Amino acid sequence: MRLDQRLIADMIEPKTRVLDIGSGDGTLIGHLYRERGCDARGIELNMELVTRSVAHGLPVVHGDADHDLAYYPDHSFDYVVLQRTLQAVERPREVLRQMLRIGRYAIVSFPNFGHWQLRLRLLLGGCMPMTAVWHTPWYETPNIHPCTIRDFLELCRQDGYIVEKWLAVDEDGERAPWRRSIRLANLFGEQALFLLRRR
Repeated sequence: MRLDQRLIADMIEPKTRVLDIGSGDGTLIGHLYRERGCDARGIELNMELVTRSVAHGLPVVHGDADHDLAYYPDHSFDYVVLQRTLQAVERPREVLRQMLRIGRYAIVSFPNFGHWQLRLRLLLGGCMPMTAVWHTPWYETPNIHPCTIRDFLELCRQDGYIVEKWLAVDEDGERAPWRRSIRLANLFGEQALFLLRRR
């Protein structure tokens, strides 16, 4: 499991109902089912990954976060997870609204575009930076809505979401020691992870 998936799993209570949006190959939902006794399900856009997940006995359906979440009933899950997908959806604000409509909690992870290396490469190079996380050129990237930790916190404030827990991790996947400072986390955190709920 990737580091962000392990951190997400740690935020989820055992024996709860979980929907993983952009579930990929089903690694997280498989772990939640086996290790935490969760009723975990996935929705994935890439049909090849859906097929692979289903072949491993995982309940994953083909779907699109931008259009298909509206079909889920209110309060049908305890947790709705969006891992490394926020920056790739067409309507991030609407996706967050839907997540907190169908789940008690939303867990969101995303690469932080405010990281110092990205800022420096943009400043000195004058073109869109590429790193291990942002590894495709601007004209091929699925990341159409890059955001920073501060941007995300501002959106949560505007829409009235309560941040129950948040953390940032650095390039080595370590929890950042400066995680209590938003300004420093925004500068040094390569990835961010948020646990949200409605007021």
